[in-house]
Amino acid sequence: MWTVVYMAQDREMAAKIQRALEEEGILVKLKLIGKEAKGDDNCYEILVPAAEVEQAHNIIIDLEF
Repeated sequence: MWTVVYMAQDREMAAKIQRALEEEGILVKLKLIGKEAKGDDNCYEILVPAAEVEQAHNIIIDLEF
């Protein structure tokens, strides 16, 4: 089961977190929220498998988000 571990303010932030998590071997999905906004002003949910939530949170905290 996929679990939301972070909500990013824009595509750039979501991509940065996604890269950091993937570098640590964590599977990541991004889910667009607010499809009506144009450009990169949308929010994104960052999802990981439930078994990797704690590790993902630790990585995100280390990135100071």
